[in-house]
Amino acid sequence: MGKFQVITLTDTAAERVRAIMANSDKDVQGLKIGVQKGGCAGMEYTLDYVSESDPADDVVETKGVRIYVAPFAVLFLLGTEMDYEETKLRSGFIFNNPNQTSACGCGESVEITPANPEALTR
Repeated sequence: MGKFQVITLTDTAAERVRAIMANSDKDVQGLKIGVQKGGCAGMEYTLDYVSESDPADDVVETKGVRIYVAPFAVLFLLGTEMDYEETKLRSGFIFNNPNQTSACGCGESVEITPANPEALTR
């Protein structure tokens, strides 16, 4: 059985990641997604450029982009779909995360329950 992919990207998100990497003035290998404690709901998603890979990161190569997932974030992001949205009021990445239990009113932070990896192998 193949390894379970932690995160998937919509075509729109992959296109946006490619554009961000192409416009970076640094030598970028991909984007790193993580979570950190913060915000009124408890956790926030983080996005950073990766110029040097960390062997501890989970690497997802899909649709022409490389996404690195911080080890601490894997169980919080398992099964997440990353999308990108542009509206009149905002533009940004959206995380459709099945582990998210609630979000704050402003949408800047979320409450996430870690996934149970054993449930995926059944």
